[in-house]
Amino acid sequence: MKRYCLALDLKEDKKMIDAYDDYHKNVWPEIKDSLKEAGILDMEIYRTGNRLFMILKVSEEFSFEKKAALDEANPKVQEWEALMSRFQKPLPGSKPGEKWLLMERVFKLEPGD
Repeated sequence: MKRYCLALDLKEDKKMIDAYDDYHKNVWPEIKDSLKEAGILDMEIYRTGNRLFMILKVSEEFSFEKKAALDEANPKVQEWEALMSRFQKPLPGSKPGEKWLLMERVFKLEPGD
């Protein structure tokens, strides 16, 4: 199983951050279905202040390109993404339209280290 870690910031506004958290307590079923369809087996999002950290565990068939194509063809995902975009702000160095940025692993403790 492959794992990816991504980061994104929220706008620095306590009410907006609270609203973002609230939406994620009750993610729409269509969104959960779309994640599974894309090959995401497990997803977690953590937050500290306004910084978000996402961990994805994916199937061997998963690709970000496939997920993007599925998302583009799904009106409910487009609605969710538009809603979430109200709360999110790109990380410094993001390209226009880029939200979640893939993080690079810099260390891993291996058994026997």
